Amino acid sequence: MSDTPSFQPGAGFAPQHLVVMGVAGCGKSSLAQAVSRHMDWRLHEGDDYHSPENVRKMRAGIALTDDDRAGWLQRLGQLLAAESGVVLTCSALRRAYRDRLRAAAPDLRFAFMGLSEEAARQRVAARPGHIFPVSLVASQFQTLEDPRGEPGVLALDALQPLDQLCQHVCDWLRQPTSQTQAPQA
Repeated sequence: MSDTPSFQPGAGFAPQHLVVMGVAGCGKSSLAQAVSRHMDWRLHEGDDYHSPENVRKMRAGIALTDDDRAGWLQRLGQLLAAESGVVLTCSALRRAYRDRLRAAAPDLRFAFMGLSEEAARQRVAARPGHIFPVSLVASQFQTLEDPRGEPGVLALDALQPLDQLCQHVCDWLRQPTSQTQAPQA
């Protein structure tokens, strides 16, 4: 018998869904991949669920509107509702977007990758060929509604080493639901 706690719903360890969130360039994909491997949870890249029109707009340097994001958020919510043991990358910039995802998966937790606008610009510039250009970084910061203080949010310094971030998130996810309200790390 394993000493590893059960992560089955109803076993006192409710968090079965995690969104790694933040602006472009914060490291969502890297952290989500690490947590997915560590927790043996399925990984979904939120960008893969954008409509072709949204992708075209972003590649052209056109910021997405709430209307543009509506269908995308609906698809992500359906994905979260359909399975447990999921790590999803999603900017989740507005509280309304996060609440929409929470409605689909009530045990949902968010790992918020915080960093400065300058650091985000540098990181985005270093990844040629990505659908998101540097010119849109400022619009992400203008749209961002800081999630610190919301239920089920762990605020992280995106500039910390990936292994430390992963360990912190996984330790947080293993806590019983009543203990998953974490301070900024």
